[in-house]
Amino acid sequence: MDFFSELMNDLSAMRESRPLVLNVTNYVVANTNANALLALGASPAMTHYSEDLEALTLYAGALVVNIGTPSRDFLEGVFTAGNVARQNSIPSILDPVAAGATEVRTEASYRFLKECRPAVVRGNASEIMALAGAGAVSKGADSTRSADEAVQSAGELARMFHCTVSVSGETDYITDGQTTYTVRGGHPMMPLVTGLGCTASALTGAFVSVAQTPLRGAVEAMAVMSCAGAMAAAKAEGPGTLQLHFYDALYALTEEDLRQHVQVEEV
Repeated sequence: MDFFSELMNDLSAMRESRPLVLNVTNYVVANTNANALLALGASPAMTHYSEDLEALTLYAGALVVNIGTPSRDFLEGVFTAGNVARQNSIPSILDPVAAGATEVRTEASYRFLKECRPAVVRGNASEIMALAGAGAVSKGADSTRSADEAVQSAGELARMFHCTVSVSGETDYITDGQTTYTVRGGHPMMPLVTGLGCTASALTGAFVSVAQTPLRGAVEAMAVMSCAGAMAAAKAEGPGTLQLHFYDALYALTEEDLRQHVQVEEV
């Protein structure tokens, strides 16, 4: 069975079990991520209140942490959920939004890596390079580096924290420090819709909850993002309608769509 057939098997398993994907995420993308998870076939929960998270995390198939809008209360919830997830072997996904841009974001992301040991870190090139100590600086939530430049840093970060690292860009790179995959597809209009990178992290949580390994789940999520983005762009008149068509593409995704719009290779 090849990659796309296995991806569809995992997607079918997700749609049958509807795993709870718990999101401690920034308020900019909460609605987008919840709708994307529903369209894909998972069950989203969105909260950052620490007392709520302590109990809710135990029901999750995966935890997705996104530090895009940090505050003291928000970060308290992040680490409460992260530690409960680690103690109960629930996979977590870290989206280190704008790590490298400010000290508080960089320190919070690095603390989550050390303390909570996420299964996957998914970010843009600047964020990944900053966490790996390569000195990259983010321009807000936007990357100042290409994904190609971050491949070495991604491998180093994966080996350092025994996790999978997913770097999004024109070409996506996903590695566990030993094996690396590329995913090509998507559309140039996708970065014009705020938070689609954050949505990639949410979908990563959904796939990691059902895939055989975090590496496998992370690659599957990026392949689905690329495919849905390409399909949506073919129907969209601009960024606003791309987002609407993106949900529809997730909902109606077929193996034929994946084979037509996405290239996945081990490098």
